[in-house]
Amino acid sequence: MLAQTLCQAGHSVDLLTYHLGDDVSVPGLQILRIPSLRFIKRIPIGFSFAKLVCDCFLFASLVRYLLRERYDVIHAGEESVYFALTTRFLHRARVVYDMDSSMPDQLLEKWKGLRLLSYPLYVMERLAIKRSDVVVPVCQQLADRVYEFKSKDKVVLLEDCALSLEDKSAEPVDRIRTLLDTKGILALYVGNLEHYQGVDLLLAGIAEIDTRVDMHLVLIGGGPAELELYQDRVHNLGISKRVHLLGPRPVSQLGEYLVQADILVSPRLKGVNTPMKIFSYLASGRSIIATNIPSHSQVLDSSCALLVDPTPAAMAQGLSRLAADAALREGLGKMGQSLSRSRYSLARFQTTVNELYQLSGPLFD
Repeated sequence: MLAQTLCQAGHSVDLLTYHLGDDVSVPGLQILRIPSLRFIKRIPIGFSFAKLVCDCFLFASLVRYLLRERYDVIHAGEESVYFALTTRFLHRARVVYDMDSSMPDQLLEKWKGLRLLSYPLYVMERLAIKRSDVVVPVCQQLADRVYEFKSKDKVVLLEDCALSLEDKSAEPVDRIRTLLDTKGILALYVGNLEHYQGVDLLLAGIAEIDTRVDMHLVLIGGGPAELELYQDRVHNLGISKRVHLLGPRPVSQLGEYLVQADILVSPRLKGVNTPMKIFSYLASGRSIIATNIPSHSQVLDSSCALLVDPTPAAMAQGLSRLAADAALREGLGKMGQSLSRSRYSLARFQTTVNELYQLSGPLFD
């Protein structure tokens, strides 16, 4: 969406990325890929050896293109900001740090053994913030952190919006109720199955719901190993009849799955940045239940979502309440959709990007 917005505004964009994935056709966009690494066929969420290898090739490719081309701006997502900053002797481009998360936070949450390195990790993050020409945090909590080290006129809050992708997957969309042969309440979780997403909490909550409540939970996402793990967990909790793991589905079909649900669930345990799926959840017009943590509460409140403590008991009570109250579900869904249209629309996203990139904007002051 970022590249498409820039191209629609008349900019020429070279998108340097990994070897995996499908090309998209956008006038003005050229997709540049690192060499094909046949031994890497999947890159998991977060830091990994596969990503480290790909980043080495990404850095080498960046150097090669900088020697051949002249760019006005390098818009660097996450760790690639360090590539853009360390190659400044090769270019005069402005550097935009597209900050989707706090990388030290993510590393320290996943690997507790890195705590001894917390100080240098945060020093590196501050260095990236200070040396970049403009920092573009994805949420208010990250913006507040950036303000400690960067002038506010060089910080642009660019909140996400609902995905609006044309479905070219050619894969059929499951009709979930037909698949499950149910007319009961349908709760849906979409996303990866990493621990921080709170899937364990969600399943434990489902196990506490009265069996007389006619509710099915469907989970979309996850890789083969995670799916096998959680299938065993569902079996051990005795909830196999009401919990169904569909596995991954094309992201372009997200909207078609969301509107089939009565309740959309985000049980995340921790984090600062708001899950991108929340914006698609809001746009769908369906009721939302989410854990009451900063990554959710900076976007959601009691007018548009049911926020609960991150415990199985609270999740069970919240799901049961929504299952029993159709008016509450409808009211939350309508308010969420209204919020999506007024604050988290594609039009607003595009306006913010265009204001950043216009000659009178913060990038060129």
